[in-house]
Amino acid sequence: MPLDLSQPHPELLLELVTQRMPYGKYKDRLVCDVPMHYLEWMQRQGFPKGKLGILLETMYVIQLNGLVYLLDPLKRKK
Repeated sequence: MPLDLSQPHPELLLELVTQRMPYGKYKDRLVCDVPMHYLEWMQRQGFPKGKLGILLETMYVIQLNGLVYLLDPLKRKK
């Protein structure tokens, strides 16, 4: 079932600090640890479809707006 992106999904924040990149230069890195330059490149190329694309785009927006500190408490919980 696709996510309704018009509604908030707090579980996405938890997935940012637990889901690992499945491929590419940053394979096995947590999505929250993918560097901004890579997220910018992906944004220009087009984020992948599906859940991974949603997570990467969410991380891009978080980094773009200087909100990475909001993930710190979630990183400590895992």
